Amino acid sequence: MTRGALPVAATLALAAVPAAAGAPARWWMDEPVRLVQTNVRETDSTLDARRLVQQVAEFPANTLLFNMGGIVAQYPTQVAFHYSSPHLPPGRDLFGEVLREAHARKIRVVGRFDLSKTQKAVFDAHPEWFFRRASGEPAVYNGLYSACINGGYYREHAPRILAEALERYAVDGLFFNMFGNPSADYSGRPMGPCHCDACRARFFARHGRPLPAAASDPDYPNFLAESAQEVAAAIGALVHRLRPGAAFLTYLDEHTDVIMHESNTSVTRPLPLWPYSASDNVNRARNSEPGKMAVNLCMSFVDFPWRFATVPGPEVALRLWQNVAHGGAAALAMVGTMEQQDQQALDAARPIYAWIARNQEYFAGQRSAARVLLLGRPSNAGRSYGQNSYRGLFRLLTEQHIPFAVSDNLKWLEAPKREFDLVIATNCAPVELDDYVRQGGNVLVASAQPPSFEAGRLVRRWTNVEGYFRIQSPELFPSLSIEAGFLEW
Repeated sequence: MTRGALPVAATLALAAVPAAAGAPARWWMDEPVRLVQTNVRETDSTLDARRLVQQVAEFPANTLLFNMGGIVAQYPTQVAFHYSSPHLPPGRDLFGEVLREAHARKIRVVGRFDLSKTQKAVFDAHPEWFFRRASGEPAVYNGLYSACINGGYYREHAPRILAEALERYAVDGLFFNMFGNPSADYSGRPMGPCHCDACRARFFARHGRPLPAAASDPDYPNFLAESAQEVAAAIGALVHRLRPGAAFLTYLDEHTDVIMHESNTSVTRPLPLWPYSASDNVNRARNSEPGKMAVNLCMSFVDFPWRFATVPGPEVALRLWQNVAHGGAAALAMVGTMEQQDQQALDAARPIYAWIARNQEYFAGQRSAARVLLLGRPSNAGRSYGQNSYRGLFRLLTEQHIPFAVSDNLKWLEAPKREFDLVIATNCAPVELDDYVRQGGNVLVASAQPPSFEAGRLVRRWTNVEGYFRIQSPELFPSLSIEAGFLEW
């Protein structure tokens, strides 16, 4: 699929996907996406729109993710409780200018919204819309009040804000940051469960008991995920109704057109860093939901307190190459405009974008042709799972150059069933695999947990394994023979 080898840790085999006859155009699936996000500050409201778009075009990117509204609007909004940037000159429509300039250069524009916080005046008028700590106090960060995913701001008022934006601007998509109640604020302080009246009532209706005191309660993550999915379904329907052909993007698998992730860093993150962050994010998104595009944002900065100091250039390059090698978009995000004092990230990304642009016919309409499947988190396990064994197998397969797909669900078992030569389960083997095995499917369980179905006689169990096993009798595993192409003893 490429002209020469890609400089990535592992290159997956990809096959072109023909467009379905009569299917509506989906630019995010049909066009190669080279995205740049400029997460502008309020003080950037006076920027030169023409210069910014020229820089994006020369990068060369073909998609711009640009601030639109939510916490502040970069256009003269008329909706109550929605505020334009205080630095936006009177009468100026910055978003409209950027959209016009970009479309004139054939650059797609995705508007960015953040509905997670807003101003005190909104809280004073509608306190029932907002997150409440266990003490009853609102969650306030740098003067902004956190809205609750189950409150009226997300569920009643946000559609008014979005309707104005969608009716006014021919956007190519809307992206939503911080979609739901976060577990911690931007300083890393835990938020705990929201105790607003809406959350109390909804949780009791679903689980027949009061809200838990701790966010670690096993029912609470699922409750939040279900709440976010409900809002996502409504917003996705609104986007598609008012702006057909536009994409809905956020950090959810459900109800979206594009699944967002980030490859980022943190100075407090334990070492060693996971070198396959981008591969992991894109592989699991593209194969868990093959009908959706994966945009994994390569975050250019080191950490929130150091937003204008970039990560090393080779790390930027690694993330971008991994993105496209697994069938996702090239995507680079930065704080502010492209007038960065520290240009290392831009300098590292620019030649990659140019190479992809020269070879763009290979970077659209792809799917994984891998014959090995690595199961991610079980579909019924909420949002967390033990990842050590998963990452170990991910790294082994990658560094042995064995093409593999990752799926967080079992949709590949549904008609039309996707065929694999081997399925690897690292956390648990769900009972749904029983029929798959009985029909001749091969499953390798690499976990201290026994499978959820009868899989043979247990001979011995090892716990806390470090190091490796050496198999002296490969005939015990005929399906993993050299001839099968999996392992060499």
